[in-house]
Amino acid sequence: MLYYAVVFFIIAIVAGVFGFGGIAAGAASIAQILFFIFIVLAVLALLSGFFRKK
Repeated sequence: MLYYAVVFFIIAIVAGVFGFGGIAAGAASIAQILFFIFIVLAVLALLSGFFRKK
């Protein structure tokens, strides 16, 4: 999931450089959503690992 967030971020940067503001904003928002989902899943996995060992 982090891979897709980085891909959309790169798409946003390239679209911004070429002047496609709408596409850049859309790709940046998708990248941001995917990044936050990744963070939530990573924290949940970390917490479940701590609770299973006890």
